[in-house]
Amino acid sequence: MGQCNLDDDQRGHPHDEVVRLEERIEDLAAKIESCRKLILVSRIAVAGGGLVLTAMLFGVIRFDPAIMAAAVAALLGGIAVWGSNSSTAQQAAKELASAESDRSVLIEEMDLGDVTPN
Repeated sequence: MGQCNLDDDQRGHPHDEVVRLEERIEDLAAKIESCRKLILVSRIAVAGGGLVLTAMLFGVIRFDPAIMAAAVAALLGGIAVWGSNSSTAQQAAKELASAESDRSVLIEEMDLGDVTPN
């Protein structure tokens, strides 16, 4: 029975690893963009809920329990979504930086020949 080199078996070919990392980078970039969109929507919800509550407080909008409940829900829900997606985006950004760094190292380690004509 021959010896099995786990490092070679687990790592795979450098080109395959680069392709895998590039797919991961694209996925993370899409995730970050999705989080940014949700953060924008949540900021709008927070601002809208706060504006409605302030307008009710100063009598610009007549008091209505249903409107007040919707404004509070928008305000609190917006805060929760904002915080959740901010932390998700930060984590994805860290993973993205790591994947890009790993990809760069693999590309540098590859023995690439010149493609310029003589």
